[in-house]
Amino acid sequence: MESKNASDIVHVTTKSWDTEVLKSRLPVFVDFWAEWCGPCRMVGPAVEQMSKELAGKVKVVKVNVDENQEIAMKYGIKSIPSLLLFKGGKEVSRTVGAAPKDTYVKFIEKTLAGG
Repeated sequence: MESKNASDIVHVTTKSWDTEVLKSRLPVFVDFWAEWCGPCRMVGPAVEQMSKELAGKVKVVKVNVDENQEIAMKYGIKSIPSLLLFKGGKEVSRTVGAAPKDTYVKFIEKTLAGG
């Protein structure tokens, strides 16, 4: 069970999606997850560390797919964890499945560099 106070991660809901993700001036890395998902729990600490390391460069948020099914359906989330990168209100890339933190950081850097 993660503590919502221990990190800078914003837990986004259907109501806050537009403001937190689509209208963000920073690129946004979105972790689509669920409580019952083992791989999601493995990814959680890496995502939290990234929110600290990338502060000021990339906003890191989490979306619980069970509580926010509308968003998950809108973006075609079929398996979790799914991690999507948004820039300027649009999805620019996505990666699916658990991976080490370094893999996600490289994914973000490569995408934002135009690779």
